[in-house]
Amino acid sequence: MSNVVNGIAPVLELSHIYKAFTGVKALTDVNVCLYPGEVHTLMGQNGAGKSTLIKVLTGVYTPDNGQILLDGQRIAPASTRQAQELGISTVYQEVNLCPNLSVAENIFIGRYPRKWRGFGPVDWRRMQVASEQLLQRLDLHIDVQKPLSVYPLAVQQMVAIARALLVSARVLILDEPTSSLDDAEVQLLFQVLRNLRDEGMAILFVTHFLDQTYEISDRITVLRNGVREGEYAVAELSRLELVNKMVGVAGDTPFFDAVPVVPSAANDAGEVFLEARGLGRKGALAPQDIALHSGEVFGLCGLLGSGRTELARLLFGADKADTGTLQIRGVERRLATPRDAIHAGIGFCSEDRKTEGAILELSVRDNIMLALQARNGLLRVIPRKQQHKIANDYVKWLGIKTPDIETPIGSLSGGNQQKALLARWLATDPAMLILDEPTRGIDVRAKQEIMDFVIGLCRKGMAILFISSELPEVLRCSDRMLVLRDRQGGGQYLRGQLDEESVLQVIAGEAA
Repeated sequence: MSNVVNGIAPVLELSHIYKAFTGVKALTDVNVCLYPGEVHTLMGQNGAGKSTLIKVLTGVYTPDNGQILLDGQRIAPASTRQAQELGISTVYQEVNLCPNLSVAENIFIGRYPRKWRGFGPVDWRRMQVASEQLLQRLDLHIDVQKPLSVYPLAVQQMVAIARALLVSARVLILDEPTSSLDDAEVQLLFQVLRNLRDEGMAILFVTHFLDQTYEISDRITVLRNGVREGEYAVAELSRLELVNKMVGVAGDTPFFDAVPVVPSAANDAGEVFLEARGLGRKGALAPQDIALHSGEVFGLCGLLGSGRTELARLLFGADKADTGTLQIRGVERRLATPRDAIHAGIGFCSEDRKTEGAILELSVRDNIMLALQARNGLLRVIPRKQQHKIANDYVKWLGIKTPDIETPIGSLSGGNQQKALLARWLATDPAMLILDEPTRGIDVRAKQEIMDFVIGLCRKGMAILFISSELPEVLRCSDRMLVLRDRQGGGQYLRGQLDEESVLQVIAGEAA
């Protein structure tokens, strides 16, 4: 077998996997081999194909081409249940168990032992003893009769792993299992993974944290835009090389060269509109200090999961901060909800316009008016005539291509949907606008139009927090920028202090 390494054959092989959705290529000729006694980490930016590959492997999706081999034999799981029966189990970021049931019930759910050869009442005593034995294998000693909900997330993930061991898993897939764990909980999980690895299990670990990747991994596969960029032994790949391989060549898109350079506002920016000190959230973001001036673009950059969106959500009141204070125009404020932020003059275009932004079934007019109506309250309904004027003005101003303002926004192109969401927040007349990936998934011309408009808003005095995975985009447009890595701050920089290579070094933790 050509994939035998050091005399050891892979437990599982994904060979020449292709998968597309309505003409969009999600995976192209992807090959991955998982070996017994090894933690194999899957890395890639958002949209790289990691989730699609896992769903192909676990029977959620059927590949368009290619094959999956288990111990050299071709398999074709048609469901997650079939994948589990074959010995392939998955533990997801969001633990998919039943918090109201006991630990033992969650481990055995769907497989309760019966007293009379598979019939009769549940054998609760046997289930309890077997559950305790499985958890002891993970060095976890808890009361299995208590509800799962009384235990922290890290313990719940151990229970999910114990359930995988119950079905004799030979391949264990962990999809972003540490995203909501603190450092101590991560170490607990990693010790369990090391024990399972030493027992000979093949583990596929999906994460976006560089430090954790190098702590737990034996081998790394990098995906980029649905294509396998390469497979590497950890010892042979530096962090900077890994980041470069994930991000890829920066100058692929002509848009970057087309965006005009904004004259630096570092020395002549307006007043400090918003200042956060020690703002953080356990398991999401270490405490950060940040100040946004009127009339400047402040960029946030870092890999997926670095803390960019988490910081934006804390500033907008969408998530509750555990630490720190927030001042707006010098006055301390507590933004308990997004509505508080809207009243404070802050708008927020989310990175996920499909689920957190546009309401696809509603009209362009309804979508544009949503934030303004929320600010006014349900009892102060905006008159229909005024709604029409506002919506039509923004459609004309932003060049939104739509038959009319009553057209469902879901029928518009991605770029025009994004413009409508931008109009939604501009209608509230914000003093500060948070833009989280505003140009993701739209064509080059729409990118250019949106960024030109954003720069124009900045020149008129608006404070803009700009988040993008495209480093040249952030470098080109930002007056100042904060680099984040693994939920920690990597430093703040003025325009011109960093180029693309030095940003990657900061992200990789290799900056001088």
